[in-house]
Amino acid sequence: MDSGPLAVRLAVRQCINTLSTSRDITEVTEALRTAGRYLSGTEDDPPACQREEFARVHYTRLLQFLISNLNAHWLELLTREQHMDLWVSLFLNGPPDQVLLVLLDCVNSCSLSSGLERGLDVLEYFLQRGRLSALLWATCQGPPPANSPQLRDVLLSRLVALPDLLANRLQEHTRPAFQPLHYYPLLARELSVALERTCQALRDGVDCSLCFVAQLLGKACVQGHGKEMFGVLVPRLSALTQSDFVWKRVCWQLVESVPDRWMEGVVSGLVQTVDGSAALSRLLGNVVLKNKKAQFVITNKLLLLQYKYKTPMLQSLLGYLAQDSGRRPLLIQVLKALCGTWSSCSSVKHSPIEQQLYISKALLICLGLLRDSEVLEHREELLQCMLSGMQCHLDSSVPRVHRLGKVVGESLSARLDPGGTRLQFQYELDTETKELLSLLSPPPAHQQPPETLPPDSRTEPAPKSPSSEREEGKAGVPAARPIKQHSSDSELDSDDELTPYDMTRDGELGGALAPRYIRDCLEALTSSEDPGKVEVSLGAAEGLIKKNPAATREVSVELVKVLLHLEDRFNTQGFLRLRQRAMVSLTVTDTLAVTGYLTTEFYSLNYSLRQRLDILEVLALAAQDLSQPTSANSAPSKHKPPPLIQPVSTETAPDLQGTAQHWRQVVDQRIKSKTRRFGKGAPRTGSSAAPSRFAPVAGCFFFPLLRNYDRPQVTFDLLGSDHLVLGRLVHTLGVLMYFAVNAPVATQMGKALLDFVWAIRYHTDPVVRQGVLFAVSAVLLSVPNERMFSELSDEMLEARAWLGDVAEADPDADCRGLAGQSLLLLEKILKKSIGSPSLGPNDQALQL
Repeated sequence: MDSGPLAVRLAVRQCINTLSTSRDITEVTEALRTAGRYLSGTEDDPPACQREEFARVHYTRLLQFLISNLNAHWLELLTREQHMDLWVSLFLNGPPDQVLLVLLDCVNSCSLSSGLERGLDVLEYFLQRGRLSALLWATCQGPPPANSPQLRDVLLSRLVALPDLLANRLQEHTRPAFQPLHYYPLLARELSVALERTCQALRDGVDCSLCFVAQLLGKACVQGHGKEMFGVLVPRLSALTQSDFVWKRVCWQLVESVPDRWMEGVVSGLVQTVDGSAALSRLLGNVVLKNKKAQFVITNKLLLLQYKYKTPMLQSLLGYLAQDSGRRPLLIQVLKALCGTWSSCSSVKHSPIEQQLYISKALLICLGLLRDSEVLEHREELLQCMLSGMQCHLDSSVPRVHRLGKVVGESLSARLDPGGTRLQFQYELDTETKELLSLLSPPPAHQQPPETLPPDSRTEPAPKSPSSEREEGKAGVPAARPIKQHSSDSELDSDDELTPYDMTRDGELGGALAPRYIRDCLEALTSSEDPGKVEVSLGAAEGLIKKNPAATREVSVELVKVLLHLEDRFNTQGFLRLRQRAMVSLTVTDTLAVTGYLTTEFYSLNYSLRQRLDILEVLALAAQDLSQPTSANSAPSKHKPPPLIQPVSTETAPDLQGTAQHWRQVVDQRIKSKTRRFGKGAPRTGSSAAPSRFAPVAGCFFFPLLRNYDRPQVTFDLLGSDHLVLGRLVHTLGVLMYFAVNAPVATQMGKALLDFVWAIRYHTDPVVRQGVLFAVSAVLLSVPNERMFSELSDEMLEARAWLGDVAEADPDADCRGLAGQSLLLLEKILKKSIGSPSLGPNDQALQL
């Protein structure tokens, strides 16, 4: 039997027994010193084989014992020097991966106490003394061991999520060193130190592996910490790779070793942080040619699918593709994809203006990076792109899109035929236009700022220990020196006798004035680029519409068209509510014209689903407003302004009228005061009857929405994939049916609605089935009973059987509940109609 492992086992067991039972500080210090000898490498220490056996088998068990005895009495007896040299050194001199896992398990298992504070102190020492770099360097030495993939995954997860783990456990007691703003820059500095040691090892001929470091970088970027990581890594790596080829190879291998599931986060973070295409080429290498995921991110996602990046990032990314001859085919591929998107009419109509501007910038930068031979080779494709794209942009009614087509078309023409006739347009040279024109000529490489090596993180002053920081925090801040006050003769002139002006009711100056006329409001919403003016005009639109209905009817259709296509370009507060209320007011004011326009546009081309849903919401809210009972006599006079021209009688005898009114009031008051009442109920204010404003126009709301539902279009397939719009349409029809109660056209509306929903009652989408059930309930509530049983008896007979089936067998719980309610409502109507002499044979069968 080997004496080495046995001796180590006996020594560790004796140390643990001594620390568990002894109360003599001398024995405790000697036990700690004995355990520490297995972690150092001096001459008096045990041999290397025993130290390796201790680190491999017994070190974790010893750490777990120390962590479980954080509240031991002998810890209080140690001096500060002994605490650091004997106890803390056991955590700082051993294998860092075991130490980190044990410390994090301690934080998760211990409650808030002094023992937990000691564990956090050790963890903070661990981070400050560079043990993370030792841990990362240990993973870089040679190929990864094949017997510990699960351990490496756990270690990777703990390293990346350390701030989250501690924050979940400590809550508001989390120390600053464990917060993301401090931890991830520290992790990036330790990673750069590990890469530096890797470069030195490669120069010495030692093989290294960057798999674990690459996985750490990728997982940190995917979890949203790429900005903190690359903010530290990129400046240092950019400077080191300028003249050192070993650093270039290390950076290339680092990026190429990132797994595909995390490649997007790393590539996106690098592209956003690196300044200049040369530095990006030094850091990425040819990863775009070796990794399909990186190629998709660089050539598609960052250019065609996302548009949040700035112009310098576009120049760096496309310049990176143009730097190397092997990557230039990808530049041509990107140019063709950009041309196809820019010249697509569907993209121009449905894409936001910010994305169109982003694609136009990328297209112009690509054109500037092309060689003359490449331009001649692909001239026909570029010319076709220019012609079709300009037509799409010039046909647009948006001024910004119009101008964008002019600028890009003019630039394309100049690049395709430098010496010949080129296109020239007249447009305003604003900041955006000047930037677009400047992108055609990329900046020379010598204009990029030189990169200098940032100061090494190891040259920073040594961080203070956690205990010293707390001691300094208790010391407080010294009091500031009193400022010497100078007196002068001018200060003797007191202004105390002057009365201050009352400014409590003052408001802020500036801002756009609200329009006073509906045409001014329409003009502001159509052509203004001032965010304040647009916001004020949108807020005043509803009031102006109600204030002057005659002027509103002249521009009602044009205004509702503008509001329907209006976008929230300036992030206006309450934009959707203000826009919706203005459209509802327009529909209520000029019902026939606006309703005809909205119902027609609902089935038109080139409308988004959101706009079609807006149309349905506006129609439902307008029907609700029109169906509300209002008094024709009192309502208009409530806000009626006084007449500007007074009658002659009121001017000739004002005193007589005032006197007559005065004595009548006096008499009435005297009679009221001398009248005795034994009982007086609450005053009753009965609402005067008025005709429904919705009943005459209910058909204008309802029947046009049923006109073209079965005709699929390019961008709108109501009976196909657009289930959400179909369900909302059925629900809106049910709302219109409900508000048309007692209207002459209610019976025809109910029959048409039942015919429509009967074809989709077994739809696969539960939202559509819920809308169908609501529509059936609306028919039952709105159609008069005698008309229902005389004209809709067959439909009601089928509906009753269908409602029973849905209430029992529908897989959706909401549908079953709605079907049960509709069935109860139908039964209630049947009970009320029992004994009616007007019932026919079908009605009697329905009752049975």
